[in-house]
Amino acid sequence: MEGVKVLSESSAVLKSVPSKFNFVNEPTALNSDSIPIIDFSLLTSGHPHQRSRFIQELGKACQEWGFFILVNHGIPENEMKAMFEAATEFFNMPAEEKLQYEPKNASDPIKCGNFNVTDTSNHTFTLWRDYLKLYVHPEFHCPLKPDSLREALLNYSERTRKLARALLEAISETLELEKGYMEETLNLESLFQLFAANWYPPCPQPDRAIGIPPHTDHGLLTFLIHNGVAGLQIQHNGDWFNVNSPQNSILVNTSDQLEIFSNGRCKSLMHRAVLNNEKTRISIVVANGPSPNAIVGPAQPLAARDGRASYLPMKYMEYIEKQLTKSQVNGKSILEQMMIQDEK
Repeated sequence: MEGVKVLSESSAVLKSVPSKFNFVNEPTALNSDSIPIIDFSLLTSGHPHQRSRFIQELGKACQEWGFFILVNHGIPENEMKAMFEAATEFFNMPAEEKLQYEPKNASDPIKCGNFNVTDTSNHTFTLWRDYLKLYVHPEFHCPLKPDSLREALLNYSERTRKLARALLEAISETLELEKGYMEETLNLESLFQLFAANWYPPCPQPDRAIGIPPHTDHGLLTFLIHNGVAGLQIQHNGDWFNVNSPQNSILVNTSDQLEIFSNGRCKSLMHRAVLNNEKTRISIVVANGPSPNAIVGPAQPLAARDGRASYLPMKYMEYIEKQLTKSQVNGKSILEQMMIQDEK
């Protein structure tokens, strides 16, 4: 299994992108200082006024942007650093050791490699990215090597799980749902957590390849941290924006299941990973979803408030499998396929 990392390192002067990676794109985007910055410590401060401000700012971020930068989140810097170190150790392992985790099918709980994508024009290309993906909750899966990965991942997945549940409880409050409604309806005690480490080496032609093409995420909330090299872009009101989140902050995006559950109030925005020709970018992603067996549809109180449900319900694991195997039908994403059209 020869990944992009090996390709970029073995070729002393790689002048052009091999044809299998060919994806013509325009990686430039606007810079914005409008992406909300949410201070988590306001929620936990014990001051009602600060808590109220947090709830208000969180609700606005989820409904207007679908992305926000979370600061003072309480996850120690050394535990975030440990994740990058363990991921780097994994990607530096010999190819033959990683070969055992090459995916047999899309839903394998441990998988690594690089990835082919077919676009709406039936053009198949390989992403300029090596990845490691693991299902870490409600069942924990982890490669045996490197030794540092298991402990770092157990710590980080537990921390992010608690953070996700606290944020989801607050988002439920912004939606004016009864306390515990989201927790019980989506069985968040058994929330599904997917961990991904992504390695994007320097690319000689950043406009002729892509790390990850435009997409939305399947869960409720996705957390992303990076090694200080920018590359994530989000689409907002038709324009692409660079997201330059500060070191040790967490970039959070509201995902498909939260848009469905909120009956469209929270937005699941398109985003993509673009490349550069100078530095390796590493991102650590934790996708937090409902329980695998939860059937997710619009929350009944919200659908009643709106006069109708705007999305069809679906079991969460079925949604994931659909997205992994056939994300586009007639040019529509899974999320778009779940939307109930207005009756004329």
